[in-house]
Formats: sequence, structure tokens, C-alpha cells
Amino acid sequence: MSDAYAALAEVLDRLGELTGRPGRLPEALDVAGLSYRTGIPVGVVVDLLSGGRAGEACLAHRVRQRLDFIRETRRRPDGKRYSLDELARIAGTSRQWLSEWRKSGMPSLEHADRLRRFFGLPAGFFTADEPEALCEALQPVLQSLEAEADPLLRLRECGLIRLAARAPQMNARQLSTLADLAEMIIASEKAGDTGRA
Repeated sequence: MSDAYAALAEVLDRLGELTGRPGRLPEALDVAGLSYRTGIPVGVVVDLLSGGRAGEACLAHRVRQRLDFIRETRRRPDGKRYSLDELARIAGTSRQWLSEWRKSGMPSLEHADRLRRFFGLPAGFFTADEPEALCEALQPVLQSLEAEADPLLRLRECGLIRLAARAPQMNARQLSTLADLAEMIIASEKAGDTGRA
């Protein structure tokens, strides 16, 4: 568990640098959105973003809490809450088994995965401990802020800037290949930005 906290601390430090709000990340980030994506209660997300720790919970309790979290936060297309019967159908099991999971907190992996996929939740949604889940949910935020801070970061990571510096030594075919690669990266970035908007 300490490894998860160490990884989270690194991400939080970097986010603090990028946002200019070290130690005040709950003010800079979408706490409710992070809670929604991770299944971690808002108060715990705030504590973790502030450098605190989550309470220790056994796996069964965490699974039970996140199953209840799904029921409370995910809505049908008509805006109503999913019934236990509907959740059981989505999971591919009976209502009785779903009720038993809510008591014991231990669904089968297959049924939990069906729920996870149906609701578009990240892998490990039911089982990841709080710092691990939050760290994973913060990765896209970190990548977006890093890209804003340094628009050439993606080109540096894939080595294009280093390759461009060698342009005088390249022949026409190599330069053309490099230009095509750069255009593909730029096009994929634009498509990604459009998809996020």
C-alpha cells in the first residue's frame, strides 16, 4: 500500500507544480469528477489530494462500497436509478446473488467485470485501493496539463525533435518519412482534442 501512496505523492507533486497550487489541489481539480470515476467518496478524494491517507478497508468492504457507489451515482438513460433487478441483469446474475454481494462484498470476477464494462469503469474499479485508483484517474489530468505547459513534450517523448536536429544529415526520403510521422502525430493530437471537447 505504501507504494501506491508514493506513486500518488509523485503525481500530486507534479500536479502542484503544473497548477501552481501545491498543497491546494482540491481547489484546482474536479474533485466530484475524480470521485465519480474512481468510486471514492468526495471527502476521501479531498483528503488524498491534500496529502492525507484513506482509511484502511478490507477488500470486501471496498467492493461493497463501490457497488453501492455505482447504484447511487449511475443513472439510466431516463435519469432514474438502476434497480437491483436491472443491476443483476447487467451483471448476468440474479437479484438474490446481487443482494448477497452487497452484504459480503465479494462478487465473482466475471459478474463484477460485466458491471465494470457496462458502466465504462476503469479496470480494477472494484478492487483498487484508494491511492491507486486516484493515481490512475489523475494520469489523464497530468498528461493534459503537461501538454499545455509544454506543447512540444509529445514530440520530445517520441524523439522527433532530436531527429529534426539531424535533418541536415538526412536524405530526401528520410526527411519525407520524418515529416509524415510528425503530421500523423499532429493529426492524432487534434483528433484527441476534438474527442475531449
